[in-house]
Amino acid sequence: MKIGLDVLGGDFAPDSNIKGAIDAQKVLEESQRIVLFGDEEACRKAIEAAGSDPSKFDYVHAPEGISMHEHPTKAITQKPNSSIAKGFELLKNGEIDSFSSAGNTGAMLVGSMFSVKTVPGVLRPAIATNVPKLKSGFGILLDVGANADCKPEMLNQFAILGSLYAEHVYGISSPKVGLLNIGEEEEKGNNLTIASYALLKENNNINFIGNAEGRDLFSDHADVFVCDGYTGNVVLKLAESFYVVTLKKGFKDEFFDRFNYERYGGSPILGVNAPVIIGHGISTPEAIKNMVLLSRDMIASNFVDRIKSAFN
Repeated sequence: MKIGLDVLGGDFAPDSNIKGAIDAQKVLEESQRIVLFGDEEACRKAIEAAGSDPSKFDYVHAPEGISMHEHPTKAITQKPNSSIAKGFELLKNGEIDSFSSAGNTGAMLVGSMFSVKTVPGVLRPAIATNVPKLKSGFGILLDVGANADCKPEMLNQFAILGSLYAEHVYGISSPKVGLLNIGEEEEKGNNLTIASYALLKENNNINFIGNAEGRDLFSDHADVFVCDGYTGNVVLKLAESFYVVTLKKGFKDEFFDRFNYERYGGSPILGVNAPVIIGHGISTPEAIKNMVLLSRDMIASNFVDRIKSAFN
């Protein structure tokens, strides 16, 4: 198993990424190798300086970075030796099994769409995130930013993608799917949700339980919450702020601790031909470590093959 990691992506790169990779390597099996994309010599020196063995990692020399402010498409095409461009090149060729980065989100989406490409039958890929449940565990929310504007057919597919992810990567049996809406009644919502409801109700590949309101998000009402990327991103940013607010207010709570993005590592792009994970721009070593471990779990579960079977 070859797990690709961008060393140059993120606000605290490369230090945070190297430390996270070292921590992840300690819990991986011998047959599971982390492939580091960045300046090879600098990576080796940093790993040695941290007291670890550089030979425990594989390297792809990609000295150029793509900053958060660069135009995603231009950066990917004009910087073929950048860590993100090289990562997608090897992922497309099957030389690595997954690729993750805390760098430019747009560049990660462009690479996913135009390099490894969407699984045949999938209209648009979606970004998923974890939402903590009050009692225990968490639900899946998607899309959280890949598609600001959506068609009903896309939301119907997101429900399938989210269900497969919840079931095969996290072991949730027959996950309940809820459509994020402004009321529980079938006729509630806007044109998108009303049309999507009709499709979801007829979808035999999912366990659709109807509409879910914002207040249901942290309950056992559903395991997978489906919405357009605009709504999902607003919800995600609000949810992420809960943890920050608790820190600022000086109180500690187990439930709110589970809003800490570090625990989940990153957000996968579901519906493309290989596991791709986008990390938070402010990813710490703990977040990088968990992003690598999520990559491992997605590879081990044969998640992409399950998508291909579902959309065949």
